[in-house]
Amino acid sequence: MATATKIFPFVLLGLAAIPVWAQAGKNPPPTIPQVVETPRVATTPTDTSAQPVNPTTYLIGPEDVLHIEVFRDPDMTRTVGVRPDGKITMPLIKDLQAEGLTPERLGAQIKEALSQFNRDPEVGVTVVQVNSKSFTVTGKVNKVGRWPLATPIRVFDAIGLAGGLQEWANEKHIQIIRGGERLEFNYRNYLKGNKEAKDQNVWLQNGDTIVVK
Repeated sequence: MATATKIFPFVLLGLAAIPVWAQAGKNPPPTIPQVVETPRVATTPTDTSAQPVNPTTYLIGPEDVLHIEVFRDPDMTRTVGVRPDGKITMPLIKDLQAEGLTPERLGAQIKEALSQFNRDPEVGVTVVQVNSKSFTVTGKVNKVGRWPLATPIRVFDAIGLAGGLQEWANEKHIQIIRGGERLEFNYRNYLKGNKEAKDQNVWLQNGDTIVVK
């Protein structure tokens, strides 16, 4: 009897635990929230060489690519390349001089030529690719290469297009090679606001090469 008295409390304890086990068996373990990594969006670096062309000042040259829009006339609208002789070919008006003209002036000439076939045509000329004018940046810059000279640009800004100077670049003696000339540009002094260095920050010309040692 004494033994039964000792065992009885353990039996009651076991029975009391059954609902807890049963409840644990019915309910699945709590779901751990799945951490989803936010996808990284690949960004394309801005192409700083794709500069807009001023239609009133830019002078068209050989190998440039032009888009000629004749409004309400899809048969005349087209993209053409300027030939090495400086001319383009258009339906009806055949060959037309483009080299040395601004896009605005060329559009006016095309309009005048088309006026004998169409009444008051509307013409727009856009330079979609500059191939006739360029400059080069080479040496200890972060992005060596050749850029179209679509708009006027100075030495300092051209170096910026090239990603800036590398760590061990010679900031004091940067050269601009222009034909037989060697022009100097002191990048460090320019940043300090030095007047002489500001004068050295010249406008680039077609064919110039900036050399950073």
